Amino acid sequence: MTNVVNLRMARKRRDRALKEQAASENRALHGRPKAERQRDRIEAERAADFIDGHRRDRTDPQEPR
Repeated sequence: MTNVVNLRMARKRRDRALKEQAASENRALHGRPKAERQRDRIEAERAADFIDGHRRDRTDPQEPR
């Protein structure tokens, strides 16, 4: 004898599994914690400030040379 399957519940289970798989793929592609993004942004700003602070020529035309 076969088991009776509720088609509505089976469809919902299938849809949830597909959505979870898509969400997992998106997290792998795009997801980074906020702290990690902030740390990278701060490091980039520090590097840019360091380089700008050690330039020999001035790029601002209004400053006297």
